[in-house]
Amino acid sequence: MQKTTDIPLNERSLLLTLAAIQFTYIVDFMVMMPLGPQFTRLFAISDAQFGLLVSAYTLAAGASGVIASFFVDRFERKTLLLWMYGAFALATLACGLSPTYWLLMASRIAAGLFGGVMGALVQTMVADAIPFERRGRAMGIVMSAFSLATVAGVPASLWLATHFGWHASFIAIALASFGIAAVGLRTLPRLDAHLRSGRVAHAGADIVTVLRDPAHRRAFAFTALLMSTGFTTIPFLTIFMTSNLGLAQAQVPLVYLAGGVATFFSARAFGVLSDRWGKVRTFRAVAVVAMLVLLGLTYLPPVPLWVLITMTTLFFVFVSGRMVPGMALITGSSAPAVRGTFMSLNGTVQSASMGIASMVGGMLIGRDANGLVTGYHHNGWIAVALSLLALWWVGRLQVRAAAPATSGVPMPAASESQGA
Repeated sequence: MQKTTDIPLNERSLLLTLAAIQFTYIVDFMVMMPLGPQFTRLFAISDAQFGLLVSAYTLAAGASGVIASFFVDRFERKTLLLWMYGAFALATLACGLSPTYWLLMASRIAAGLFGGVMGALVQTMVADAIPFERRGRAMGIVMSAFSLATVAGVPASLWLATHFGWHASFIAIALASFGIAAVGLRTLPRLDAHLRSGRVAHAGADIVTVLRDPAHRRAFAFTALLMSTGFTTIPFLTIFMTSNLGLAQAQVPLVYLAGGVATFFSARAFGVLSDRWGKVRTFRAVAVVAMLVLLGLTYLPPVPLWVLITMTTLFFVFVSGRMVPGMALITGSSAPAVRGTFMSLNGTVQSASMGIASMVGGMLIGRDANGLVTGYHHNGWIAVALSLLALWWVGRLQVRAAAPATSGVPMPAASESQGA
């Protein structure tokens, strides 16, 4: 297996910096949920008000995709990313300094707005800078930030919150973001090929260009299938495990620790496999296994802890593993000149799909007289149906060759040899 160190040095620096940016963004989002008891107690708010605090971030990130699509392709990538990252760090710092619920709400909305643009730009820069034949491995490296956030970022943030108060978690994330931004000034290449395409258009024209392209619309539909498959089941997994499978609340971190460690390695392995075996073929193979795991987990009876952790780890590995070849194909479907607009709108599709899938999934489950979750297997079957549709739809994606994206950092042209 080819290792990260085999990647050319300029690519490796780019990918590690982008992964670090993603790491802080993901930790900032994830740390809110386990801090819920502190927020409800200190701010004297209801569970519903806390839920609004969490969802405001996601909704803001989704809205930012539409807003960013009006301007994202009119700026050089590195400059815009670092400005958005700096604004995200300031908004996160404001979260840590917020004395009231409503100021915290405003700060979370700001962090979501800037973070949403930033997340889309990270994926855009990977697609601009890395040739398609190596993009699966590149996506695997960047997406391993999620695993690292689960294993290290969130536990470290919770340790800070326990010993120094919840403010410390957000202040630490903000300080880390400022440090990574400083590193990014040196390690990120200038990406401006889209500015040299000769296009002159009014504001909003790029959105029309993106939406008129059938390849883009097919990619958006594929994104919706990918996200909906996971989020019909993921939001209710912990509830199902603690209510039906006998998992103690204190054992929940073990599930996420095991899953995070496994996906840290599997994401990069799936990336290498995607580049060697073909992204469509790899996606289909991983998705088939994911369907079996989805059904097995949603029908699982009470089992020993080691069996449950084995099943949940397989769930994390294969359900998230689809995203590595999937995102490589999605980014490859975009026209290079409007890739930033495309990825911004794709981020909106991601957020909307997660929200709708979670809502539908919540409608499918219930509670019996004993407090056990009922109907969770229905969520599994919906996820399988969406996966089957994705298995067919992935063959309809059109992968484009990319124009040279950098100024001062030579990168080879893209190859379509492994496209759909």
